[in-house]
Amino acid sequence: MFDPGFLWGAATSSYQIEGAVAEDGRGPSIWDTFAATPGAIQGGDTGAVAADHYHRFPGDVALMAGLGLRGYRFSLAWPRIQPTGSGAVNQRGLDFYRRLTDTLLDQGIQPWPTLYHWDLPQPLEDRGGWPARDTAERFAEYAALVHEALGDRVTHWTTLNEPWCSAFLGYATGRHAPGRRDPAAAVRAAHHLLLGHGLAAEAIRGDDSHVGITLNLTHVTPVGTEPADLDAARRIDGMQNRLFLDPLLRGAYPDDVLADLREVTGFGHVHDGDLKRIGASLDHLGVNYYAPMLVAGSSTPTQSAYVGSPLVRVADGGRPRTAMGWEIDERGLLELLLRLKDDYPAVPLYITENGAAFDDVVEHDGVHDAHRVAYLDGHLRSCAQAIGHGVPLKGYFVWSLLDNFEWSFGYGPRFGIVHVDYATQHRTPKDSARWYAEVIRRGGL
Repeated sequence: MFDPGFLWGAATSSYQIEGAVAEDGRGPSIWDTFAATPGAIQGGDTGAVAADHYHRFPGDVALMAGLGLRGYRFSLAWPRIQPTGSGAVNQRGLDFYRRLTDTLLDQGIQPWPTLYHWDLPQPLEDRGGWPARDTAERFAEYAALVHEALGDRVTHWTTLNEPWCSAFLGYATGRHAPGRRDPAAAVRAAHHLLLGHGLAAEAIRGDDSHVGITLNLTHVTPVGTEPADLDAARRIDGMQNRLFLDPLLRGAYPDDVLADLREVTGFGHVHDGDLKRIGASLDHLGVNYYAPMLVAGSSTPTQSAYVGSPLVRVADGGRPRTAMGWEIDERGLLELLLRLKDDYPAVPLYITENGAAFDDVVEHDGVHDAHRVAYLDGHLRSCAQAIGHGVPLKGYFVWSLLDNFEWSFGYGPRFGIVHVDYATQHRTPKDSARWYAEVIRRGGL
């Protein structure tokens, strides 16, 4: 089960909750630009106001304290701190994160900042974005500036959130900012994101700093034993999981994945010494898990985020689904954690995101989200089982603290354990929030 030092927390990200996109010197991000593109976001929504956390953070921290949270994972908006992505610091933006950090510490909540959760300063995208090596170098400079300002108060740092999404949804499918559709650029972006992690880790690692990265990982299984199905599972596992896990934890890209991707691009963008930097020891690995993947071979080529894998389709496992259409399978989380323990060098693990969107209804006596409670309960039971099997799992951050801007889906899906009325910004803890507070109070299920 969960030991007394297990870290119970909740997570958010800057563009999804902060709002105030043009205040106190913040520059535009790729998500501001993308959201202003007609048809890019459902309902024409933007993150301009979001949950107004920028102005309401003291009350939000008080909510966290009331739930008994021991950790809060949030991200820093790079364009709030460095509006052009390089050069001088915007002190007003940096001061916001100083105030947030101090308020968290005053309430006994450990701050877990993520340096990058997708809101790249637009001027850096204009100069090439993540497909350009220069962006990784600018990211390291930004990391050093933030660490200098907050390193006396923050001990646990995350460099990147879900580089798979940044690379392949942003540059291959165009479903996320910056909305480009260039598979070769996406492969370069994936490498430069990992390089940026390595360079940033070098810049901020010190005696009291624990540095990690967060990956969105999944448990991939084939529908059957036909060679095409087995190859489909190999390819998707390679692109979703091993393309990132192997360089980080083994210091090399998987040979089969390189072979698949050579159909898309060469690897001249990988320089001598890059993999050594990427593979420098992690102090922790963040795992974001939402759903499993069941895959099959396909006779019809398709275009997807899984570049280099055209003859693959995602199959229906017949399980219940969330409002996002994602299948619910807590067993997949257990299998993923066991796989990380068995196949990779030991590193402390944290579930940095886990949660579900459902069609919540505000009733006269609150929000009764039994489906979310069941989802969280099942996945926490998988965490407990994993710990019992020797997995070095040290903490869990529910996604998300607040309902928020859900990227290209706008404000429709609600992941929060706290309901946000976007018209009034009123916060209402859902049944899941009260349930989670009781889990924290007990130290487990």
